Amino acid sequence: MSNNGKRLAWVTGGGSGIGEAGAEALAADGWTVVVSGRRKDALDAVVAKISKNGGKAEAIPLDVSKPPDVNKAAEQILAKHGRIDLLVNSAGINVPKRSWADMELEGWNKLVDINLNGVLYCMRAVLPAMRAQKDGCIINVSSWAGRHVSKMPGPAYTTTKHAVLALTHSFNMDECVNGLRACCLSPGEVATPILKLRPVVPSEEEQARMLQSEDLGRTIAFVASMPPRVCMNEILISPTWNRGFVQTPSNRD
Repeated sequence: MSNNGKRLAWVTGGGSGIGEAGAEALAADGWTVVVSGRRKDALDAVVAKISKNGGKAEAIPLDVSKPPDVNKAAEQILAKHGRIDLLVNSAGINVPKRSWADMELEGWNKLVDINLNGVLYCMRAVLPAMRAQKDGCIINVSSWAGRHVSKMPGPAYTTTKHAVLALTHSFNMDECVNGLRACCLSPGEVATPILKLRPVVPSEEEQARMLQSEDLGRTIAFVASMPPRVCMNEILISPTWNRGFVQTPSNRD
C-alpha cells in the first residue's frame, strides 16, 4: 500500500496470539502499529518487543465491546497520526461452556459483544478516515468455524464467526467504490492461549501440528502489502493435519 511510507495499522486483540503476531509482522514490514486489548501489561510487552526489533509501536488499552471507547481510541490514533491505513480486528474470545447442553446466555452475549459487535464498532470507527483517504484495508479475523459449521467451537462462536464473514463481504459491496477493501481471514486451529479455555485442552503434540501465530502474522502482512487495487475478500487457512478431517481420541465424540 503506497501512501508516501506513512502506514498506520491498528490491531485489536494485539496483546497475544494472532493479533500480536500480526502486529510484529506488520512492524517488521515498516508499518507503525497501534495495538489494543484489555490487558495493558500484555500490550506493553508487545510494544517493547517490537521496539527492541527496530519497529514502531504503541499501545491503547481497549475493550472493543464498548462503542464510546472504540471511537475514542480511533480519534486518539487520528489525532496523533492523521490517518489509519489498516485495521486488523483480531479481538475474540470463546467460553468453556460452549455446547447446547451447557451454554449460558451470559456467555452467548459476551461472545456476540466482542466477536461480532466489537468488529463492527471498530470498522465504523475507522470508516470516516478511510473514506476521506479513499484508501484503507480491514482484516477481520474469523475462523474455520466461520465458513464451516463445526461442533467443537460451539453455537455462539460458530454463529459470531459466520456473521463476521457476512459483515466483511457486505462491507466490500458498499465500500469498494470508495477504494476500501476488507478481508475475512478464517484460520483453522491455531496454537494460541485461547486453547486453554477449551473443555479438553489439546496436547503439546497436537498443538505443534496446528497453525502457529506467526503463520497468521505472515498472512496478515501479506494481505496488507497488496496494492489498493487488490481486495483479498477471503482467506481460508488450516493446518495440513486438520483435526476436523482426522479422527483422533481428543476430538472424537
